[in-house]
Amino acid sequence: MSAHCQLTGARPGFGNTVSHSHRRTSRRFDPNIQRKRYWLPSESRYVRLTLSARAIKAIDAMGIESAVARIRARGGKV
Repeated sequence: MSAHCQLTGARPGFGNTVSHSHRRTSRRFDPNIQRKRYWLPSESRYVRLTLSARAIKAIDAMGIESAVARIRARGGKV
């Protein structure tokens, strides 16, 4: 599963791990990505979305219909 959110577009950030001796090694900050299934009443079907935890909370607030419209406006496939 790719670490990218379909709604918010959150992707991994990159940086360094700094040890006690101050050596730097590369690391990756992954968003909290979940696969979630929602019922889409307008199309009478389930849709499975790859979302960050923050996007799941946003869908709870705004509703699945407007979230799917926003994903499609960004050019995403639902």
